[in-house]
Amino acid sequence: MTHPFLDLPPLTAARFAAVEDRVARLLGTRQDVVIMQGEALLPLEGAIRGTAGPGTTALNVITGPYGQTFGNWLRDCGATVVDLAVPFHTAVTADGIRAALAAHPEIDFVSLVHAEAATGNTNPVAEIGEVVRAHGALFYLDAVASVGAEPVLPDAWGVDLCVIGAQKAMGGPAGVSAVSVSERAWTRMAANPRAPRRSYLSLLDWKERWIDTGRTALPHAPAQLEMLALEACVERIESVGLDAVTARHRSAALAARAGALALGGGLEPYVHEAADAAPVATTLRVPPGVVASELVDRALASDPALPLAAGGGALAKEMIRVNHYGADATVEAVRGSLAALGAALSAQGLTVDLAAAHRAAGSADSAGR
Repeated sequence: MTHPFLDLPPLTAARFAAVEDRVARLLGTRQDVVIMQGEALLPLEGAIRGTAGPGTTALNVITGPYGQTFGNWLRDCGATVVDLAVPFHTAVTADGIRAALAAHPEIDFVSLVHAEAATGNTNPVAEIGEVVRAHGALFYLDAVASVGAEPVLPDAWGVDLCVIGAQKAMGGPAGVSAVSVSERAWTRMAANPRAPRRSYLSLLDWKERWIDTGRTALPHAPAQLEMLALEACVERIESVGLDAVTARHRSAALAARAGALALGGGLEPYVHEAADAAPVATTLRVPPGVVASELVDRALASDPALPLAAGGGALAKEMIRVNHYGADATVEAVRGSLAALGAALSAQGLTVDLAAAHRAAGSADSAGR
């Protein structure tokens, strides 16, 4: 008996290349785009290990847990790392980047996360890109959470290595990812004796065995289901338009923030300024005496499919995430999450106003469209 997920014809090199071209159009880039056969941590690590080494001085911006991970990778590569950490409830500024570069003119690599889904903040990449470009450093950007939820424009922003994943705002699979690579970044990799070669982490292998040969023969068998799913999610975005997809995420974020403020019960936005809040997730600080992970467990008992999660690690005690991305970037998903949180807070004796929360979410959603 044939099965639609199992009995598939081989994925051709031409089709693989066509999906890469569609991803490039999604990013508005003329840079080479390499689709890698794994979750986004694969190109995130591969790009750092390919371009950083003992001669590198890196400015590593930390606005959440992924920035911390990138700093660890950079140090492991032998790079000298200057960490620029800001409180997780805010965003880094272009002026902060400019000051760090002025204090350390030897910096030749800047790593930044666009949107931190884990902490709910987003950084002003367009402004930061101008500063980094003026300094002349290589610019590495994690846009995994932001792509599809807000503009991601590597060429316009001067980003040399832009990594994306499909599993959040794009509404696609987690097992495949992509990176756009500038000529400057390829040159840096080629000159780096520590760049991975004959390795799953190697971007240079993809360049030499795939891009430089005209993309006519794949270097290995592709992850077929993931590639087809990535193709389908890009087609879906193209069918409605990227602007409509980003607008839907923006409206959901506005609805979640306004609804949480109106709900009461002691919930407060974790990211202080609305301008710093990411459109993929709204993070909330729970009131004193309430453990976030326990509150989320009670809220999910009524509907385990709600896009709610507690913060990771130490944040599990104080932070809740409303993950309004992909299919959940709707006012209905936001209202369902607020209703479940309101019921859980009420069960702990806290006063909430669910009707006000629903009205505020609906008004904010309408205003955001």
